[in-house]
Amino acid sequence: MNPTTLPSQRRVVAVDPDDQALSVAHEPMPIAAAGEVLIKVHAAGINRADLLQRAGLYPPPADASPIMGLEVAGEVVALGQGVSQWQVGDEICALTHGGGYADYSVAPVSQCLPIPADLSMAQAAALPEALLTVWHNIFQRAGLQTGEKILVHGGASGIGTMGVMICSALGAEVYTTAGTKEKCSALESMGATRAINYKTEDFEAVLKERQLAGSINVIFDMVGGDFIQKNFNVCAEEGRIVNIAFIRGFSAEVNFAPLLMKRLTLTGSTLRAQTFSQKALMVEEILANVYPLLENGSVRPVVDREFPLEQAGAAQAYMQSGQHMGKIVLVP
Repeated sequence: MNPTTLPSQRRVVAVDPDDQALSVAHEPMPIAAAGEVLIKVHAAGINRADLLQRAGLYPPPADASPIMGLEVAGEVVALGQGVSQWQVGDEICALTHGGGYADYSVAPVSQCLPIPADLSMAQAAALPEALLTVWHNIFQRAGLQTGEKILVHGGASGIGTMGVMICSALGAEVYTTAGTKEKCSALESMGATRAINYKTEDFEAVLKERQLAGSINVIFDMVGGDFIQKNFNVCAEEGRIVNIAFIRGFSAEVNFAPLLMKRLTLTGSTLRAQTFSQKALMVEEILANVYPLLENGSVRPVVDREFPLEQAGAAQAYMQSGQHMGKIVLVP
């Protein structure tokens, strides 16, 4: 089942344990286990979780690859036992269980997705992590409904841009925050009713001026810190707030009275800690609900820049700088 022409080793991005410097190393080629596919990687998405893993703040699960990288796009080159959904030569994108910063990577078949028509490999590599994160948190956890108002913090990120486009396409009224005038303008062109420059504007004050304070049904927040209280303040009764990160800090002094008075739901999640069966359900619902939007062009992944595998350190530094709009992608 496995082609004999595959190389015996793969190239991966390794982390120096002493100074966290990145370099390309060689290691034995992984083998697709039962229920897995081996992918020749054409592009790999970079996520903030990779930066945390590199710093030792987000260790991979015990059964995961220690190599960074949570999403890839490429060509299936080998099938594990029992895999019938894909064939060697198929082009797919996938959420990996680690190991995406490489020229070959394995992925569970339940986390593999077809590449929508007219998308490049780089665009396809920008899909899996963002799609699953957005769908799970905004729709499965927060239960966003057509006609509701949502506030997406961190709108210029890969996840944020995807969230803005999907929510708008599915009939929500979208508000978002970003750090430059140019990013705000781009987000409004993607479907946001109003993008708020958090560096020059107070999003709570802006929403209050628009008579929307107390009217936001769902808040999708990766910022935390001093945004936490403001989120409570602008949320509608029965509103749902879901956190996926706390870039501005895990700690804040908060008056929790609005949580009680408005009967708010405060929740959060990380994607990596969830089971394969949970992620498989996300994939099924994404194929049914979001892929038609990708196929008809109303949702398109945003790729800011591509870096060669050897420049993974520079790519992560670029992400850390916050200059990017959309996804940053590695190209082996």
